[in-house]
Amino acid sequence: MKLTIVAATGRIGRLLVDQALEMGHDVTAVARNPQGFRSDVRIVRADLLSPDRLVLESALDGADAVVSGLGPRSKADYGVTSKGTRAVVEAMKEQGVRRIVAVSAAPVSTVASPGRPEPPRYDPGEGLVMRHLLTPAIKVVLRAHYDDLAVMEDILRESGLDWTVVRPPQLKDKPLTASYRTAFEQNLRGGSSVSRADVAHLMLDVLGRPETIGHAIGIAS
Repeated sequence: MKLTIVAATGRIGRLLVDQALEMGHDVTAVARNPQGFRSDVRIVRADLLSPDRLVLESALDGADAVVSGLGPRSKADYGVTSKGTRAVVEAMKEQGVRRIVAVSAAPVSTVASPGRPEPPRYDPGEGLVMRHLLTPAIKVVLRAHYDDLAVMEDILRESGLDWTVVRPPQLKDKPLTASYRTAFEQNLRGGSSVSRADVAHLMLDVLGRPETIGHAIGIAS
């Protein structure tokens, strides 16, 4: 499969590139400051805070699917996820690419957005401690980030494309296990963390699973 991986130098993005190559995929890496990639990776330089339509369209030429690890590296980057995703979606439509998998975050399941103004008050997969203590505390600290992710999910839902969103809890830099738990449209009971490597693995795995199209998938160790 020919994959265009967006935010390919991010902490999930690099894992996506490595795992995709190991699986035998043809990879185009899109990044603001691409460097350190193998010679068998096609590289496209693009700043998703100020996206260039023609550059993104060139990155998607001949692609079968897009896998996006897009997210802010600092508070200065807040807004990049929705803005960049909107530009990627528009480029996909121009190039006739339909499949996209993007990373979001577990707390977004209960974050309101313009396209989903009345989300569930509580995520059905969360236990009492997560529901009443940890999730509210995390939302206070990262409210702007989660609001942006919620808008990103709106963009995908309204795009008409074949989208899937993966919602991990706290991310850890641990080895790939491929033995994580998943759930459709909810988080996982007792699932407070997961490795970035496992998130990348799931994102690539769902590309070939049509039953995941149009769904948010919870993941946890």
